[in-house]
Amino acid sequence: MALFKRKRGTTETMEHGAKLITIAKPKGPIAEQFRTIRTNIDFMSVDNQVNKLAFTSANISEGKSTITANVAVTMAQAGKKVLLIDADLHRPTLHQTFEVSNKVGLTTILTSKANEIDMKDVVKTDEVNNLSVLPAGPIPPNPSELLGSRRMKDFLDKVVSHYDMVIVDMAPILEISDTQVLAGEMDGVVLVVRQNVTQKAAIQRSVEMLKLTKTNILGYVMNDVRTGADGYGYGYGYGYGQTDED
Repeated sequence: MALFKRKRGTTETMEHGAKLITIAKPKGPIAEQFRTIRTNIDFMSVDNQVNKLAFTSANISEGKSTITANVAVTMAQAGKKVLLIDADLHRPTLHQTFEVSNKVGLTTILTSKANEIDMKDVVKTDEVNNLSVLPAGPIPPNPSELLGSRRMKDFLDKVVSHYDMVIVDMAPILEISDTQVLAGEMDGVVLVVRQNVTQKAAIQRSVEMLKLTKTNILGYVMNDVRTGADGYGYGYGYGYGQTDED
């Protein structure tokens, strides 16, 4: 698993996976911030149940996959049965993060002609109790068609009955059109914002695009906030266009 800090770069997470601080330093302040995010999401599920949760960002390299993976870990650590799906079919990362094969995955399910697929053949059970990982699988030439297909919707409806929480790592919404289509199938979506990187106009446009599909936007996670001894942190909030990024 990817447990240690690496230099920043637009391909670092793709090549080496996201940093799982919730496993590397489970008692540290950053892991506690991820548990706070988990708690906030749980509170928002009281009146409107959130079983299909997705994370996206405006653009690449804003920490989306890191936050998705760590939130999934904290939910599994809390005793929920979690399925983590890599639906970023352009820049998949979860197979690197959890060190599993990407030869089969979500695209295998969506392109299969079989009426039934044994989930044990494609879902990987991680060393984290209660956490299962579905990697993206081979990158297809038509990701938008696959993610917007009836088969994708049926797949999500089926797996949600077997897990307490299905968490989806989606592609950045301003760069990939299929994210907007998939977002509409989720019970809730969280937008990842990177401090001093994500522009306000990009946040506003992302929210506009999500609202077009009547997506339930739960809030945003502020990533890479420069605080504390570790040098950075995370925060959860509401109200778009009111953050401090440039």
